[in-house]
This record gives sequence, structure tokens and C-alpha cells, in this order.
Amino acid sequence: MKIKFLRVFCCLLAVLLSSGGLLAQNRPSEKVLRYAFPIAETGFDPAQLSDLYSRIVTANVFDALYCYDYLARPIKVLPNVADGMPVVSDDFRTYTVKIKPGIYFADDPAFGGKKRELVAQDFVYSYKRIFDPKTKSPTYSDLDEARLLGMDELRREAEKPGAAFNYDKEVEGIRALDRYTIQFKLQETRPRFIHFLADPSILGVLAREVVEKYGDKIMEHPVGTGPFKLDQWTRSSKMTFVRNPNYREVYYEAEPPADDAKSQALYKQMKGRRLPMIDRVEISIIEENQPRWLSFLSADQDLLER
Repeated sequence: MKIKFLRVFCCLLAVLLSSGGLLAQNRPSEKVLRYAFPIAETGFDPAQLSDLYSRIVTANVFDALYCYDYLARPIKVLPNVADGMPVVSDDFRTYTVKIKPGIYFADDPAFGGKKRELVAQDFVYSYKRIFDPKTKSPTYSDLDEARLLGMDELRREAEKPGAAFNYDKEVEGIRALDRYTIQFKLQETRPRFIHFLADPSILGVLAREVVEKYGDKIMEHPVGTGPFKLDQWTRSSKMTFVRNPNYREVYYEAEPPADDAKSQALYKQMKGRRLPMIDRVEISIIEENQPRWLSFLSADQDLLER
């Protein structure tokens, strides 16, 4: 239950931050959300995270294949960077997903000055990182339960003395069929596997070049395809995120119930607006309750975490 709560909470915050539902207008030309965390972040590598506060951040920097419509009842899974819903076999053991072409990572020196398009192989690599013993991913046990064919064997090979994880070895469980098509094959029937594919906070997609460039410092260098990118960071003190100039054209849509007045009002307010609706997010770490509350009362913060 705790893991499910974290996934829903982080993704919901992604919608909130992208929509600009709470924001302060510091200058007429710029919309800024000022947000106070009570606990410091640990870093920004999705595969290495388990804490809520870091995951709130990564959910807005990285992309998953799918996302949620939180106004729908029941909540619906929707395509994010995927081009439509997956093609699922009758036994719920094979999922084939197309990726939208023309999606780009935020600019980074790892790309040598070129725009870097998101491709199917990036998801293959990002999921394999979770199985790499060197990554020590807290998400490993969850993803291992999905029983991706061949991934257990690949991990066991990497656990042998002196061995390294073979990212280039193709396995049946997760393959890039072409530049924009991914296929997952599972040992067991998993009708809810799609929910694994809708969590950008810990299953967000990275580029291999970025991970290899920064190595052990990857927690400090979040480079994703999501709506925001890291601008400034003072560890355990303050983080600033700005719009990702390479972010694709996305407009807010939802399907709230006709008889839910509050959801309908939210939808009417945000329908058709381009995301993200804010320009900058400033996150301050204020651990003590009273100073954090006073900062909110004095309008230094727009949003308090809990």
C-alpha cells in the first residue's frame, strides 16, 4: 500500500506542478511556484530513489511511457510518451508499446551539442539499470515481481565475482523491436503491468550517454524529457527547476465525471492549456515545523508539503 501511495502521490504532484494550480507571480512575465519540503532530497536518479521528496522532483523531470487522468473516476491510465495504449496479448504476458517520434531530452553536454531524440532503446536501458546490481535500485524487488523473461539470468551473471552487467545482451523480456517500439514479455499473467509503466518518479527514462558521462555523480545530473530541468541546486537547502525548452507540445485534457462539480470546475479552468503552465519551481528545505509554517504565512511559500 505504501508503494502504491507514493506512486499516486508523486504523479499527482507532477500534474499539480505542470498545471500551475498553485503558483506565485513574482514578475508579470514569469510564473513561479515556491514549495517547502520538510525533508531533504537524496538525489535525482530515478533508479536509485525510494524517498517521497526526491520522487516528487523526478516525476517532473523524467517521463514514463504512460500517465494518469486523476479527474477520471475511476482513475485512468493514459499514453504519455507512448503513442497509444499498449497492444496486450490475451494472456496478459506480452505488452507491445509504440513511442511517439520527435520527443527530445533536455540539452546536456553528454549529447555533444546535438538534440537527442527519445527512442525505444532508452527504455530498455533504463529498465535494465534497475536490474544491475551496481545500481542497488530500491525498485528492483518490485520490478522483479513482473518476471521479465531473461532478466533474472542477466542479473545473476552480473553478480558473479568480477562480472559486469551486460547492457548489450538482448533478452526476451524487454526488447526494442525498432526505433520506436518496445516489447515486454512476462513469465506470468500480469493484467496490471501497465501501472509499472506509468511511474516517472522511479521508472523515468534516461539516456545511456548521460549515465555513462556522469557515472557515480548521476544523482546530481537529472537529464530527462519531462517538463522541467534542474537549474540550480544547493544540497539539502534549495532546488530550482525551470521549463525544459525541448519539452514537447502537450495540452491539458481530462475526463471528469459529469456529476462531480469540483472536478468539472478544475477541468474547465485548465482544459486545453499548454503544459507546463508555470515557468519555474523553487523548492526550499525547511525541516522545522514552525519556520516552515511561518514562511507560508508570510507568503514566502505557496505550498507546504504536508
